[in-house]
Amino acid sequence: MQYVAIKNIIIEQIAAGLLAPRQKLPSERQLAESFNTTRVTLREALSLLEAEGAIYREDRRGWFITPPALRYYVGSQQPFHKLAQQQDRQTEVRLVRVSRQMADKSIAHMATLPPFTDVQCIERVRCLEGRPVAYVLSYLHHPKVLGWKTVSVKQSLTEQLRETFSVTHQVHDYQVNVGALSGERAQHLHATVGTPALVVTRQYRDEQQAFVRADIEYWRHDAIIVCGEAQ
Repeated sequence: MQYVAIKNIIIEQIAAGLLAPRQKLPSERQLAESFNTTRVTLREALSLLEAEGAIYREDRRGWFITPPALRYYVGSQQPFHKLAQQQDRQTEVRLVRVSRQMADKSIAHMATLPPFTDVQCIERVRCLEGRPVAYVLSYLHHPKVLGWKTVSVKQSLTEQLRETFSVTHQVHDYQVNVGALSGERAQHLHATVGTPALVVTRQYRDEQQAFVRADIEYWRHDAIIVCGEAQ
């Protein structure tokens, strides 16, 4: 099948170093002409490459070669920026909004909260080498943090909660699911609606096993390799 052959040629060029990480591919029209094929066939090849994590698409900008994936230890207590630095990656965190809102059904169930309980919601975007790769929603339930507005992007939430509020907590459990980007999440990650995503949910509790925080992270699926450590 022609689209498989096209996919294999692009993979070979990446492996040979002819196409570098974050390099922009020619337009779909140009690629179709180069391979002497139709746009439909070409898009099948590009969709396969995207599913395999070899390329990614930015909305209204085109297709790019995917950088190496970050090894992401989902059960680790280590902050994102320190984990990335150990792998010689450059990070940036952008604050989207901070708000106080009523806990939805999933958060209320996770934290065993009574109806109509407020939580503090912090929304951030994580970047690697300037590329937005994850949209993170953090829901906090602790009397000290309701109404917290002065959230910094220079430190992790774990560090800020410990140093500002003397609230210590650790990852209690986590799960990883396959999803897709939509709405504002897709927009902030420069992705088209429906782009594949890995959804990582982590729950944090204090020493008394009381719920403190839940993070729901929507990652571009090519940006990380999910890892765990043997106990």
